[in-house]
Amino acid sequence: MSLALDLPRLQTALRLPAQDERQKLLHGLLQPQARIDSKYFYDDRGCELFTAICLLDEYYPTRTEAQIFNQHRDAIAALLPTNMQWIDLGCGDCNKTQSWLPAISPARVVGVDIAGEFLQSSLAEVALQHPQLECVGVVTDFTQHLDLDELLAERPGAPPVFFYPGSSIGNFEPRAAIRFLRRIRAHCGPDGRLLIGADLIKPRDVLEAAYDDANGVTAEFNLNVLNVVNRELDADFEPTNFRHFAHFNEAHRRVEMHLVSTRSHSVDLGGHADRHFGAEEHILTEYSHKYSLDEFRALLAASGLRCSQYWTDPQDWFGVFLAEPI
Repeated sequence: MSLALDLPRLQTALRLPAQDERQKLLHGLLQPQARIDSKYFYDDRGCELFTAICLLDEYYPTRTEAQIFNQHRDAIAALLPTNMQWIDLGCGDCNKTQSWLPAISPARVVGVDIAGEFLQSSLAEVALQHPQLECVGVVTDFTQHLDLDELLAERPGAPPVFFYPGSSIGNFEPRAAIRFLRRIRAHCGPDGRLLIGADLIKPRDVLEAAYDDANGVTAEFNLNVLNVVNRELDADFEPTNFRHFAHFNEAHRRVEMHLVSTRSHSVDLGGHADRHFGAEEHILTEYSHKYSLDEFRALLAASGLRCSQYWTDPQDWFGVFLAEPI
């Protein structure tokens, strides 16, 4: 009976009710270029598949970033403010934060994610391993809305350090990335910091293999989003009517993931509408923008953040950037 009392505090800050979210999803599917927001990848099965993707030989970002962190952790930690509030954006299972705790000794850990039950269980594991550390969860779609002012004010004198690893910033188109980073900047005050990972430009064959592995795990991950849409809209997508396609769009410097209709057919979107898909018609499911070092530093600057230092791997395939308010 005492277990619930021992769970980390959880705040819910979701702005849009479920019905509005469904309307946004439906609207995307009915556009001339049908689109599904990449946040719908991450149901239980999607999370399992993404974990498997991170272990693939072709998927370099996770291990490359981990190598950078392992090699430079102490140097990075020395540049962070003391008595910080560590804000893990999209914390998932909190494993990355767990690896940082011995080096940074924060005053508090704040996990921010859209999946409430998973967030609380992940933070509970952090609290179990670090019983003297306050852990708080915030359930929100932080890519659309971020308001942590009241929470951060509970710890005056403890500046926030926002932690956004894994190159997820690449899922935003550049203008949207600037808007998102400005929301982080607005929370920083004079002493806050942002520690962020970004994927860098590299040969096309390396990029495309990372999003279309030989074992088909990424294909299954992409196709699984149709099962999520079926549940959200009571739709009748048949995943076998689509195939996975990923390619590097050089003009826009991004990898694009699509689902391609293998035949002409119609889908019932839960009685709201029917959507016809012609053979070879695409549904866009994800962008993953890639940057040069100078381009990403310029993106930070446009967001009101100065890149104080950055670290890369020997091949310059991935960058970890430490930024502070301008």
